[in-house]
Amino acid sequence: MPELPDLTDTVRFDDAGLVPVVIQDWSTGEVLTLAYANDEALRRTRETGELHLWSRSRAELWHKGATSGNVQRVRDLRVDCDRDAVLALVEPAGPACHTGARTCFGAPDRPATADGSLGPAETARDRLAPHEVLPDLERVLAARRAAPPEGSYTAQLLADRAFAGAKVEEEAEEVFRAAREESDERVDSEAADVLYHLLALLRGRDRTLTDVVEVLRARRG
Repeated sequence: MPELPDLTDTVRFDDAGLVPVVIQDWSTGEVLTLAYANDEALRRTRETGELHLWSRSRAELWHKGATSGNVQRVRDLRVDCDRDAVLALVEPAGPACHTGARTCFGAPDRPATADGSLGPAETARDRLAPHEVLPDLERVLAARRAAPPEGSYTAQLLADRAFAGAKVEEEAEEVFRAAREESDERVDSEAADVLYHLLALLRGRDRTLTDVVEVLRARRG
């Protein structure tokens, strides 16, 4: 567990002794929840490495996921420039929202509608921000691996490592050819094909983009 910074003497709490906490997925950068913490919640978070908050509705300390099992392991805590808001970077063990959605902000896989219900996945994917696209694709790949649709090209990639490897090699050659001979738009398209096939290859080996990024992070500097 990483040693978390002690923010209790840094944060400027409001008149109720609370500070807003933006909770963000450590791996994907997606915002999961907005909640509040008091001095004790920040202290318990630092001591346990799991997110603790203050429930304004129940007026009590709240260990996120203690009942559901969807705890959030905290990788870092950061305070903003005015010292009146905290960013918690977490590894969630499950859905962050009480509705069962992955996030509280109209989760891309189940977006919130005006009446509070959850809309279709197709509508959500039209609203994906750029940084959400690859995490969303990884979730699709995981679902395809768990329940392979009959005749699915993606399921074939996930099941056959040699086939997936050959497709990555083929698509990489097409990027090289496009970079040498074709338009920027073709380079973009072929590079997207490489990313798709590479993510499928990784998922077929129970690896994720985060595993690869961790290698890059370790090499940084």
